Amino acid sequence: MSTKWCRFQAGGKSSYGRIEGDSVLAIDGAPWEAHEVTSNRHALSAVKLLIPTVPSTFYCVGINYRDHIIQAAKRRGVEPVFPDKPDIGYRANNALCAHGDPIVKPRDSGDVFQYEGELVAVIGKQGRNIPQQRALEHVFGWTIGNDVSERTWQRGDRTLWRAKNADSFKPMGPWIVTDLDYRTMTTVIRLNGEEVDRFATADMIHDVETYIATVSRYCTFYPGDVVWMGTDGSPRNMKPGDVCEVEISSIGTLRNPIVAES
Repeated sequence: MSTKWCRFQAGGKSSYGRIEGDSVLAIDGAPWEAHEVTSNRHALSAVKLLIPTVPSTFYCVGINYRDHIIQAAKRRGVEPVFPDKPDIGYRANNALCAHGDPIVKPRDSGDVFQYEGELVAVIGKQGRNIPQQRALEHVFGWTIGNDVSERTWQRGDRTLWRAKNADSFKPMGPWIVTDLDYRTMTTVIRLNGEEVDRFATADMIHDVETYIATVSRYCTFYPGDVVWMGTDGSPRNMKPGDVCEVEISSIGTLRNPIVAES
C-alpha cells in the first residue's frame, strides 16, 4: 500500500510528515530511516509544503524520450540522434523550489523559457555497483520535477550553470509517494489550465533501473538523493503570469506560477 510523505513547515519548524487524508502527522527523522511518529498533527491546508527532500546529489537525465529528441531536432533543422547509452548530468540544489513557489524568470532571459515535466526517483538506500535487477530496491518513492530551461542560455553557454540551475528553476514536489509502479503512470503538463503535453511516463529510451545501475557503477547513491528522469513532447514557452502544472498519475500535481524578476 502506498504512503505519502512530505517535508513541511508549521509554526516556524520544518519536519518530515506522513500525509493522512487532509492532515499531516509530523515525524522525527526522515521517512527512509528509523524515525519516531510524533503526536503533532496539522491540517494539510495550514502548512507550507517544502521540497520533499534536500538531496546530497541531484542527478538529472537528458535526452531520454524519443519524441522530445525528434521535436528538438526539428526546431534546429537537424536529424534526431538517439542516445545509445544513458545521458547523465547534475543539477544544483540552489535551483530547487517547492510546490506553489514562484518560478522566477530572470530579467535578461529570453522568450524561449520552457517547462520540462519529469518523474523523480527518490533514493532511500545507500548503494554502489547496484545490479540493474535490484535497482528499484534502492528507490524509496517517487515525486515530480519541472526542469525549467532557458534555451538561449542552454545553447550559448559551455555549461548549463544558469540555463538549468538558476534559482527557482527546479520545482520539485509536492510530496513523495511510495510503493508505486512507474510503468503504469501518465504524465500530463498544463499551462494556464490547458493541457499541452501528455505521455506515458515509462516510455523512456533507458529506464530507471538502467540509470541507477549506470550511475552507481561510479557514484554512490545516498538516501534522499534524486534522479530526474527526463521529459517527452515539445515544451511551449512560459512567461510571467503563467501557471505551470505537472501531474503524474498516482503521485499528484506540482503547480508553480511564473513571475518576473523584480
